[in-house]
Amino acid sequence: MTSENLITAGMTGLEEVAHDILSLRTLFVNVVFIGEQGSRNWVLVDTGMARFTDHIVRIAAERFQGPPSAIILTHGHFDHVGTVIELEQFWGVPVFAHPLELPYLTGLKDYPPADPSVGGGLMARLSFAYPNEAINLDDRIFSLPEDHTIPGMPGWQWVHTPGHTPGHVSLFREEDRILIAGDAIISVKQESLWSVLLQDQQMHGPPAYFTTDWDEAHRSVHTIRRLEPRVAVTGHGHSLTGDFLRDSLEQLDLDFEQNAVPDHGKYVD
Repeated sequence: MTSENLITAGMTGLEEVAHDILSLRTLFVNVVFIGEQGSRNWVLVDTGMARFTDHIVRIAAERFQGPPSAIILTHGHFDHVGTVIELEQFWGVPVFAHPLELPYLTGLKDYPPADPSVGGGLMARLSFAYPNEAINLDDRIFSLPEDHTIPGMPGWQWVHTPGHTPGHVSLFREEDRILIAGDAIISVKQESLWSVLLQDQQMHGPPAYFTTDWDEAHRSVHTIRRLEPRVAVTGHGHSLTGDFLRDSLEQLDLDFEQNAVPDHGKYVD
């Protein structure tokens, strides 16, 4: 078995969220395929960890007829753009992100480094080693439309949910109130390796070690709560639904300072 096969074996998971939404876990972060099975019209949201290009391409080929119409990025952290350059080159499709995220996707500006002092577990303590450098998509990356529509995704709108990054967006379909949350909210304690390995389902704020503006992050949680989603597909962990989603989202919003913001850290203090 090759090293890439060893990486993908047992470290990916598929979740059918809706008839036209498939979530794929790449190591510890999700990518989302949006489109009817067998369709020629579909979109990929985020591109996961590096070295999963072949895996994503294979699933796309099994599910759809042809390449996506676009790749949409919720934000540009390394674990959400790990295969974007390879996929864009392979499929030859445009990539879209919020304009405030473009400097990090065109080589102009690096993200602030991760903060391992936030605590919470081994994933946080190891975050000093996580890449924070910008990638360069050059003229292949475009701003999301100002009217909040999303190319290739009729019926969806993008919602600015900053805090984790300045240009973080979530995607929302009002018809069935499905939310693609990115890292604005997540359903696993991402700071803890044990929780990540178990995929222990619980509501959390954004990964603490990479979140730089906690006031904005709280406002984004409040924004999401006001959307009243019935299903939330998060960047980390399993999707959340129904009363559990509603109640845990309300609790996160009301107790954000106590339950989401670290007790200490350079982006807290």
